[in-house]
Amino acid sequence: MSESEDVRSRLQRMRLRAEDLEKAAEQATDPAERRRLLDEAHRLESRSVQVSGMASGDIYPME
Repeated sequence: MSESEDVRSRLQRMRLRAEDLEKAAEQATDPAERRRLLDEAHRLESRSVQVSGMASGDIYPME
């Protein structure tokens, strides 16, 4: 597997995990658990955007 395929695969896994966490948050009855799941989903989404930008040659990480 090439490096770009590896990065794409990793990004896809991160995005799928974030979607799964958002779905779990929608079903959570405990507000604290819902917030924790959403926070983790947003962290993963943010990280995937950052990794994607770095993989495309953008030298400035997104914040």
